Amino acid sequence: MPLQITTLAERPEFAASLWDMDHTWHEFMFNDPLADLFYPFATTTYSEYVLVADDDADPGRLVARGCMIPFLSNGSDLPDDGWDGAIRSGWLARQRGTRPDDISALEISVRRDLQGTGLSALMVAAMRDHATRLGYARLVAPVRPNGKHLEPHTPMTEYAFRTRSDGLPHDAWLRVHVRAGGEIVKVAPRSMVVAGTLAEWRRWTDLPFDRSGAIEVTGALSPVHCDVEHDHAVYVEPNVWVNHALS
Repeated sequence: MPLQITTLAERPEFAASLWDMDHTWHEFMFNDPLADLFYPFATTTYSEYVLVADDDADPGRLVARGCMIPFLSNGSDLPDDGWDGAIRSGWLARQRGTRPDDISALEISVRRDLQGTGLSALMVAAMRDHATRLGYARLVAPVRPNGKHLEPHTPMTEYAFRTRSDGLPHDAWLRVHVRAGGEIVKVAPRSMVVAGTLAEWRRWTDLPFDRSGAIEVTGALSPVHCDVEHDHAVYVEPNVWVNHALS
């Protein structure tokens, strides 16, 4: 399957269908408010940082996409607010006219029927190559481990550093990054935050949200904290910072 990976800026014809690709994201994931600082502008302001992939089998139809954002780190430790922090910093740098000094991956999505075929590794490699072309010394990624949702009560500080007998990460998505040359650096304990009323959470999950406490939600990496008396629930998602040094 000869694959063509380019930027959206190079192939703007994909802009209209960029978000139509069949995916496996859960509804609650679309309600992190910081996402509004990137995704509405992904096809315009940030098109140079969006990768699109199609192949000879069905040219013109997306098989995968990847999003990145340049941000300002000032050489400091990667932020505890991970995904949210990269987007906020990138947005503020753009608004203030400040030159970013770092670049972060935000997502890689592979079309549902092609998941498990190795496309994610090709997209990680393409992101590394593109970050190098743009002149960055590294690509960082607040990785959402794809097996963590099966263990919502396991601390991410334990899960992220779990390894197999060959020394590679236990988690498959972390394993892809490490095989590509990435290094697991730290946990971002509040990488994404999704807050909503109980009615909103019922709509997003089809769960009753009728008791206070920790609620397990399909696809969530940690439990959602529900407060019936105050009519709200909050999901704080930990991610794992991976550093890709670029030569």
